[in-house]
Amino acid sequence: MKRVLLSCLISTAICLPALAALKQGDSAPDFAAQASLAGKEFKYSLQESLKKGPVVVYFYPSAFTQGCNVQAHTFSVNQEKFAAAGASVVGVSLDNIQRLNQFSADPEYCAGKFPVASDANGSIAKSYDLSIRQIAGIKDTKGNEVDHGLAERTTFVVTPDGKIAATIGGMTPTENVMKALEAVQQLKAKS
Repeated sequence: MKRVLLSCLISTAICLPALAALKQGDSAPDFAAQASLAGKEFKYSLQESLKKGPVVVYFYPSAFTQGCNVQAHTFSVNQEKFAAAGASVVGVSLDNIQRLNQFSADPEYCAGKFPVASDANGSIAKSYDLSIRQIAGIKDTKGNEVDHGLAERTTFVVTPDGKIAATIGGMTPTENVMKALEAVQQLKAKS
């Protein structure tokens, strides 16, 4: 019972709206970070990705946790729709790169369809004005303890000029992805 209650409290806290997050029209902080795509490490650069079109930068609490699994899977199965709208996707969490190598390659979650970047010290999340919570005793869906802070679940749609076109927070992981898809499709329709 305590585990269920703790799980509910964590889910609620993580889904709270992004009150302090950067807003539409703000400049998106540039970042480069170790990332993984299909289990292979590389250096991700937002600036480089923006040269190809809009980027959906989604912050999530932790790999292999219930809501994050759903969100990664939903981004994965909709990847072709994001690409058709000219947008790329990158996930960002405070997970270490080894954990992200597994998550990015897992066919149930990222399935090698988009990169996930390691923000182990939380500096990227903080630059986007996101809160980071330290919650002890959390275990992931594999039974491993989550030993890092949790960034709030917030998604930013960033245009090639580095401006935030949409800030999406305070909804379920699936709704978050669908709202991001809607935002990039609207950008495409305007261009």
